[in-house]
Amino acid sequence: MTKTTATSISRRQILKLGSAAALASAARLAFPSGAFAATAGPEVTGVKLGFIALTDAAPLIIAKEKGFFEKHGLPDVEVLKQASWAATRDNLVLGGEANGIDGAHILTPMPYLMETGKVTQNNVPVPMSIIARLNLDSQGISVAKEYAETGVQLDASKLKEAFAAKKAAGGEIKVAMTFPGGTHDLWIRYWLAAGGIDPDKDVSTIVVPPPQMVANMKVGNMDAFCVGEPWNEQLVNQGIGFTACTTGELWKGHPEKALGLRTEWIEKYPNAAKALMMAVMEAQIWADSMDNKEEMSAILGKRQWFNVPPKDVAGRLKGTINYGNGRLVENTGLEMKFWKDHASYPFKSHDAWFLTENVRWGKFAPDTDIKALVDKVNREDIWRAAAADLGIAAADIPASSSRGPETFFDGKVFDPENPRAYLDSLSIKAGA
Repeated sequence: MTKTTATSISRRQILKLGSAAALASAARLAFPSGAFAATAGPEVTGVKLGFIALTDAAPLIIAKEKGFFEKHGLPDVEVLKQASWAATRDNLVLGGEANGIDGAHILTPMPYLMETGKVTQNNVPVPMSIIARLNLDSQGISVAKEYAETGVQLDASKLKEAFAAKKAAGGEIKVAMTFPGGTHDLWIRYWLAAGGIDPDKDVSTIVVPPPQMVANMKVGNMDAFCVGEPWNEQLVNQGIGFTACTTGELWKGHPEKALGLRTEWIEKYPNAAKALMMAVMEAQIWADSMDNKEEMSAILGKRQWFNVPPKDVAGRLKGTINYGNGRLVENTGLEMKFWKDHASYPFKSHDAWFLTENVRWGKFAPDTDIKALVDKVNREDIWRAAAADLGIAAADIPASSSRGPETFFDGKVFDPENPRAYLDSLSIKAGA
């Protein structure tokens, strides 16, 4: 059984131990994080963390609401709403000491794009680290109501004729994602390309912040979009469009958001970084329990967090998917996962896939040393140290930093040991 709470110590046990040294031992039993050890406690009491109004930010919000940050010696953690992923980037560039943020709920590729200066002003690199994954699965690819008759679901090729007709009539096909090179950009590109639609030639990709997706589709600004929840579910609840597929159908158990921190902050406050990781782990375990989904939906729906009706959060959080096109499927197994299936652990092999896809679409050069870059940014060692101090069960700690080859819905296989073979197997890519 996973150990996630401090062991309680009775007065009788303390009297039995009966000395200052024994009391210290008892304290270590009660607080396995070592919070009472002066050398091992957090160097600071807080950190400024950004989040976007997306369900996969839940671990940070729950850690704040449920007191897990405070429990691990970080009572002054601020969880600050960001307007967009670009704003998240800009505030990370500033850093917490300059009125920005020190870390964030973030699209997994963004720390790599920042580390290499690909998305920063004047291409100045900002050293970044990933210390955890926040979730698996549960993003959505949604389509405007006008395409319902195409019957499009997982097979995007059903949109080819309709898109071509709209273009022939002088229209523009606009497909929205949340940040160039980010996860949603890669999911929708993969989906379109697998259906024979070139995302660079056949459509126009546009950037829209997650909370603005539904409003933009409502006024006809886009034909399709990819975003996290609760926005796909809200689209369906408002009758504006439908979900063609969830990203878990593209790649079951896929990685999504990460917990990213400025490397400078980790180097300055290593114990605080570990304490932060421990608090987030506890929140992920809490968030993964089906018994807590209703409460979590109510928390996330609050004005200061998402400001949405809890029903817009709850359904897909439980794995019930109303696609909005006549399909309602319960117990899909496609619910957002925060802890089970090693959801929290930042597999290096997964980061390698994101980098390889960004090579595919021209964000990184073909000769990028993917392994070296992943080894630089991915700090799974902090995750493992936190897991050890928290007493996480061995079964919940991956034996390897690679999950091995991954298979996608169209039969393509990504072997992290051979990214080139994967790239060579793809017919639609930048420059092809």
